[in-house]
Amino acid sequence: MTDATRSDRPAAVPSERQAATPSERQAANASLGELVSEVTSDMSTLMRKELALAKAELRESASEAAKGGAELGAGVYAGLMAILFLSIAFWWALGTQIGNGWSGVVTAVIWAIIAAILIAVGRKNMKNVKGAPQTVDTLKEIPEALKRNEENR
Repeated sequence: MTDATRSDRPAAVPSERQAATPSERQAANASLGELVSEVTSDMSTLMRKELALAKAELRESASEAAKGGAELGAGVYAGLMAILFLSIAFWWALGTQIGNGWSGVVTAVIWAIIAAILIAVGRKNMKNVKGAPQTVDTLKEIPEALKRNEENR
């Protein structure tokens, strides 16, 4: 290198309190294009890994949601069939005891209570679906990772 070339690039001068870190030495010796390329590559790798994590978590959550939904749907269908046949039998039996008008109301109230219990249990199971908690946590860490750390100070 000639003296003219050396004077074009400012030298990295570490502060008097601390020695130059590896990052500062690399930044002093690398061109702006190399540094931008490295940062772009690192960000690209980070985003690919975050997307892979999100896909894995969402796949797992979707599987749990599908299983819970299928169980809930099967339970609803079985409950409807039970309600239909038990209601007819109960209504007929109760109609001989208290009269046909009130026996239908009593039957409907009983099945409404059972339906409320089944819906509460199904909602509780659906709340167990977690989504993508790891992805959310790691995405929250990205802005902090972009700030200067102890090595780069």
